[in-house]
Amino acid sequence: MQQVLVVDDEIGIRELLSEILTDEGYQVRLADNAASARAFRSQTRPDLVLLDIWMPDTDGITLLKEWASAGLLTMPVVMMSGHGTIDTAVEATRIGAYDFLEKPIALQKLLATVGRALKHGGEQAQSALSLASLGRAPLVVELKQRLERVVNLRTPLLLTGEPGCGIELAARFIHPRNAPWVAPENHAALAEAPLDLVAQAREGTLFLREVADLSRVEQKGLLLGCSKLERYNVRLVCGASRDLAELSAHGAFDSRLYSALAATAIRVPSLREHREDVPDIANLTLSRMVEARESPPRQLTTAALNALRNYDWPGNLLQLESVVRTLALTCTAEQISQEEVARALPQPAALPSIAHDLPFDQPLRNARDAFERVYFEYHIAREGGNISRVAEAVGLERTHLYRKLKQLGIKLVRRSENGEP
Repeated sequence: MQQVLVVDDEIGIRELLSEILTDEGYQVRLADNAASARAFRSQTRPDLVLLDIWMPDTDGITLLKEWASAGLLTMPVVMMSGHGTIDTAVEATRIGAYDFLEKPIALQKLLATVGRALKHGGEQAQSALSLASLGRAPLVVELKQRLERVVNLRTPLLLTGEPGCGIELAARFIHPRNAPWVAPENHAALAEAPLDLVAQAREGTLFLREVADLSRVEQKGLLLGCSKLERYNVRLVCGASRDLAELSAHGAFDSRLYSALAATAIRVPSLREHREDVPDIANLTLSRMVEARESPPRQLTTAALNALRNYDWPGNLLQLESVVRTLALTCTAEQISQEEVARALPQPAALPSIAHDLPFDQPLRNARDAFERVYFEYHIAREGGNISRVAEAVGLERTHLYRKLKQLGIKLVRRSENGEP
């Protein structure tokens, strides 16, 4: 039997909703204020919450934010208010509420909304992070503020950052709840039928995870699609983990498309830039696994959390989630130790020694090439194969760096988003 928690300070509303929902076969629990709701949620996860906005102790929006930041917003929440405004409804859905009901609530609308919300709750991934739970570091707070400034714009938005840093979380943060979300797994449709993609996303969001990988034909298709965004009222949001300006300057990316996308651009920080949030994100990932019964009860020790925080996370959020999942599923004790974390983290590649036998008896050019080969191999190993960071460390543009590595015969191992080969 599905459980619904009704949170409202008016006894008449609580009893009416309880009677209606009980008659429909739901198990109903009641809370007369935010404190009671908070205590109930700390003990169990209801399938749905009907949450009043205006309450005497803590308002519903504040409670919703608390649950979101603590990783407890893993069930659909429908806000209720007799003084609802569009701004309040928009704020609530952006935080994570599923829908908004205005009092007095019509019976059919109540039942239809509850049915949809419960279906949505059954489909959503309970372990997924959201931008609201990404942390409280100044960089993350600033990211949210920047996104809030552009949330009502309909122009294309370019989100830049390293693979796995949370670009999709940022895109979903500005996506209107209950509107179409179209995110194709491959880009073939951009070449074959770009206007069909735009039409599918009518009144919603078209999200492309990595536009730097688009072929020339796909870039042309996307440029055509951009011309029809206004007609279908579609917000285009694109992710890019490589420098589109540099690609455009070297002819690898259509300059017209770059101009269209880069008019509004926001950078998503890497995880190591707000490493103070790592312990909270790790605990959140672990608690959601336990709550979803994907893992037996587990807890990270303080030393384990410190080890996670001190790691550089070249694969960012994706890698952190993967490591925490591995720890939850493979550790034999309830307490996850620092030693377990050390075993789960990828070991750094051995750095090449500068004591290589350099060809001093060779011409200067040959000796210089040999030294440069050792020099670049050292930096590639030190940065875990992350070419963006290698380029920054050695003071070269990425294009020049790639050209130099090719000239020296240094082959790169392509890495996945979690930082592994």
